[in-house]
Amino acid sequence: MKEDTHILYTALLTRDQNYDGKVYFGVTSTGIYCRPVCPANKPKPENILYFNTSDQAQDAGFRACKRCRPESRPGSPAWEGTKSTVQRALRLLAAGEEDIPALADKLGVTDRHLRRLFVQHLGQSPKEVQLQNRLELALEMLAVSQAPISDIAYSAGFRSLRRFNDAFKQHTGTSPSQWRKQNDLT
Repeated sequence: MKEDTHILYTALLTRDQNYDGKVYFGVTSTGIYCRPVCPANKPKPENILYFNTSDQAQDAGFRACKRCRPESRPGSPAWEGTKSTVQRALRLLAAGEEDIPALADKLGVTDRHLRRLFVQHLGQSPKEVQLQNRLELALEMLAVSQAPISDIAYSAGFRSLRRFNDAFKQHTGTSPSQWRKQNDLT
């Protein structure tokens, strides 16, 4: 590292955001490398190696911290945490992604951070958006199909008929069978 290690260690202790993405530190006692803004406990100065890039840290044999995700590059959706991450998540949910933690992992963020992004940009959690998508699909199927309600519930992504009925009634104010009778399109 070109900069004085004392300055870098101070940046690490203070979680200085000015160094985020510009320097990475590897902890020799754990074999993990982090960003300077990482909330993890701070190591002793003698146990730290500094790197200019995350690739250098990985090449030196360190693995990425699971708390601060230093392998996410500046400019990537995971790094930026912007609307593009939410848009990618919405596309994956629409494509049938079921598991929210797996979805967050695919996007390179934690499920907690993904939830924060959804609430910030959409006003709803990923689970709420997923439920809304399922209900909209169920409403479409009820309107155009005479299939049994249980088949529609499972096709829309609900794992139980009871959960579907409860969610449907909460969303529309009526049960699926009553809704179908009121909106008889045959």
